[in-house]
Amino acid sequence: MQLNSQEIRQLIPNRYPIFFMDGVQDIQTDASISAIKNVTVNESFINGYLPGQFVMPATLIVETLAQAASIFILKSPMFQHKTAYLGGIPRAEFKKVVHAGDQLTLNINLKKQRQNIGIVSCVATVDSQVAVEAELMFIVEMV
Repeated sequence: MQLNSQEIRQLIPNRYPIFFMDGVQDIQTDASISAIKNVTVNESFINGYLPGQFVMPATLIVETLAQAASIFILKSPMFQHKTAYLGGIPRAEFKKVVHAGDQLTLNINLKKQRQNIGIVSCVATVDSQVAVEAELMFIVEMV
């Protein structure tokens, strides 16, 4: 299943200036998601982080992974119409600098889940080179 940015906006609450998802290439319900983020020179953080270097802050790459994970979680029949929250970052490794003009490919895999809490394994790559690897813990509201 593919999703465009309009469809993604219906799932997650993020809006400009912290809406980083450009598309979803594939979702395997309760297993994985593959999504993309196009990094452009027009984004406010590009010029403000390291002036003149056009670099995406690593923390925002983690936020982008969290948004992809939220889409994945909220497409599960168990969590439709709920809100997912980032509960923690048990592990994150930053391996490559991401510049304006790069396209981040985000791959998220469900590692474990118990009721409304779980952990996903995340990898953000640029041209098949790993930029960030992380494990994120999520919590879904159960109202």
